[in-house]
This record gives sequence, structure tokens and C-alpha cells, in this order.
Amino acid sequence: MSRLDLVSKGMTTCEGCPMEMIARAAVSTLGKDTVTMTPPSCSAILTGGGDETGWGIPSVQTVLMSLPAYASGVAEALKIQGKEHVHVMGFAGDGGTFDIGLQALSGAIERGHKAIFICYNNEAYMNTGNQRSSATMQGAWTKTTPTGKREASKNIDFMLLHQPLSYQATASIANMRDMKKKIAKAAAQDGPSFLHIHAPCNTGWKFPSNKTVTVAKLAVTAGLWLQWEKENGKVKITQRPTDWDAAQEYFKLQGRFARITEEVIDEVIAQAKQRYETLLKLEELPCL
Repeated sequence: MSRLDLVSKGMTTCEGCPMEMIARAAVSTLGKDTVTMTPPSCSAILTGGGDETGWGIPSVQTVLMSLPAYASGVAEALKIQGKEHVHVMGFAGDGGTFDIGLQALSGAIERGHKAIFICYNNEAYMNTGNQRSSATMQGAWTKTTPTGKREASKNIDFMLLHQPLSYQATASIANMRDMKKKIAKAAAQDGPSFLHIHAPCNTGWKFPSNKTVTVAKLAVTAGLWLQWEKENGKVKITQRPTDWDAAQEYFKLQGRFARITEEVIDEVIAQAKQRYETLLKLEELPCL
């Protein structure tokens, strides 16, 4: 495996799976001197549950609420062994990041462990059949929100602006070059980094499997997924929205929004614009 791809070919992820795309981009950037861990989630398909794994690097299957605690321990063990060149990559979905794993993530960041935490956000608990998470967009259908989620999605990025991250960024499969650049920046840090990556799930979001990248690009174009980073305490927008009206096509392409009303669409767009305005103000500050 280490002489070939660092994620095996022929994995049993869904056709058009963005999580697998992100995993491949991450390890191709970080290289073979990487240890990864995943919680029970779609990413567990890569790690496996027994003697076989789809990763070509050391991997650990953690419990759902404690991936960052595992990463903390591995990072400290590598430091003791003098192997600080080895990257520690936590790879979890929104359930294991926004919700069940949030406490452990906050603690790992506060303690300053050298690790790269990647959240691939598919906006629901997809591995167990598509139940709402706090990352689920307002108006979206899931099995536990059959008439559409009533609440706005949690703004974890702005929450984490108040924690001592060495590097923080959002990214998207809509721009793989930008994503890899940000992963490389995270790898160069001596402390904790957090990468929040948009991962449109065709299975749960109900769009054709060949439209995964199209949906991702629409989200960025319409400002529904904002692209930015915080490096050395400075916020920088790395890709600006170009067409707020593209949001209509974004919602139209996804079956999970079949029942969404124009009123809710207007609310979601207004929330996105407000977040963008906040980012513009943060970008003007010399340092946070």
C-alpha cells in the first residue's frame, strides 16, 4: 500500500462519495508519515473493523465521542519518541465534530496538541441512515426532520475562532488545489489545526452521483459555503461568493429540499450573507 495509493482503490464508499475524495487528497498531501484515526462514521469504511484497512498508513478506529482524545495521546507519544515529523490526522464527520465529539475537540485544542483535525461535513449522520445533526442546513429533509429542519446550522467555525488553533480553514471539494494548500499549511504547524471541508453527500442529499462536485461548486458560488482561513491570527477570505442567486439552483438540485419554502430559502440566504459580512469585518482586523 505505501508504494501505491495511501487509500486503497475499490473502497465500498458510495459512488461519488466526497468523503473518500477528501481522504485521498489529505493523505496525498501529508504523505506516508501520517497516523490517522476515525470514529464510527462513513470514514470507518476506510479504517475497517478488524485486521484489514483501506488506509496505507497506520490507522485507529476510535469511539465516537473521543477521537481528539486519541489524537492527543498519539501526538504526545510521538513527541516522546522523537517522531514529531509524523502527522496526526483526526478524520471525522459532522456528528463526531459538531455534536458528540465537540467536547473532546475543544479540550485537545485548548491543550495545544500537535494534530490536524479534519471535519468532512455532509450535514447529517449519514452512516446510520441520515439523521439530523447540528450541522444540517435549515429546511433540509432527514429521517428525523421529515418536514425539514427548523433550526439554522451550528456555526462551528466562528465558535472555534475563540480557541487557540495554530491554523484554521474551511475548504471544499469544489476547489481541490485550495484544499490541498490548506492541508499543507496545517501540516506545517506546531500546534492544533482545524479544517472544515464541505462534503455534499449524493446519497443523503438526493442528487445524482455525478453531480457531487457541481453541488459543491454551487455552494461556494452562492456563498452558502464560505472559503476562508485564519493564519497567524489573521482572517483571510480565500474565495469570494460571486452569485448569491445561484442558491436557487443549489436547492433545486437536491431532493432533501423538495419541501423547502421560499421563506426558508430567504432565511438561509440571509444567514449566509450575514456570516459573510462578519467575515469581511474580521478580515479588516490586524489580528484576532
